[in-house]
Amino acid sequence: MRTSNNLIGLVNFITFLLSIPILGGGIWLSNRANTTDCMRFLQWPLIVIGISIMVVSLAGFAGACYRNKFLLWLYLFVMFFVIAALIGFIIFAYAVTDKGSGRFVMNRRYLDYYLGDYSGWLKDRVTDDGYWGQIRSCVRDSGVCKKMGKRLHGVPETPLMFNFRKLSPIESGCCKPPTECGYTYVNETVWIPGGDMIGPNPDCMLWNNDQRLLCYHCSSCKAGVLGSLKQSWRKVSVINIVVLIILVIFYVIAYAAYRNVKRMDNDEPVGEARMTKSHPSHFEI
Repeated sequence: MRTSNNLIGLVNFITFLLSIPILGGGIWLSNRANTTDCMRFLQWPLIVIGISIMVVSLAGFAGACYRNKFLLWLYLFVMFFVIAALIGFIIFAYAVTDKGSGRFVMNRRYLDYYLGDYSGWLKDRVTDDGYWGQIRSCVRDSGVCKKMGKRLHGVPETPLMFNFRKLSPIESGCCKPPTECGYTYVNETVWIPGGDMIGPNPDCMLWNNDQRLLCYHCSSCKAGVLGSLKQSWRKVSVINIVVLIILVIFYVIAYAAYRNVKRMDNDEPVGEARMTKSHPSHFEI
């Protein structure tokens, strides 16, 4: 029995450690929500799941140390639903970020972002007038466009250098006009109309060199926010998938060890089925 308890205690300790990257991912998303992505809701499920795994693992660890079967049972019961919630979160994150990505632009390293390429719940959430006003203000106040300026040996960035920069989705969508509009580069956030305007894109008329406006009212800015959210959520989801696989493995190990403890408490040889006993004991939770 001591060996089984030690095994359960070790599994719970490792499970506690696995909660750290999940909680860290939620905190990272929270930081991104305040500075870049400006969407303050997805981080909370991750934070709650991470804290739940921490608390439940500590309960299981205490149960193993003090041989408290109720705490061990509670660990297995609650952890089942926590794992189910993590699976649901991963499926949700991939489902809502399935559509849409940046478009390649000829002779440019950066991508252009178009709202029409996105669809589904996340797009509806971002483009909702009530939410978008807050998101737009958050993006502007984060200073992401102000930070785009670069100088090489004291010399401002040239148009050619800018064309081969790798811009973030928000930098591309909110801080410059769409490439198809034909604006001429002056600096990173100042563009003047070129010889002709091409394409029917309404964003071409919404661009404004006023640093408080830029392209914050453009559809491309909304698409840039969606592109940034997709990148952030996918990064966190990859970590969560790895943690989930390890959690499931250790959950199965903990369950097997718990069953072994129950058999020993009932004076059953390890591996003997309960049905083979001449007088099976009453059902226990």
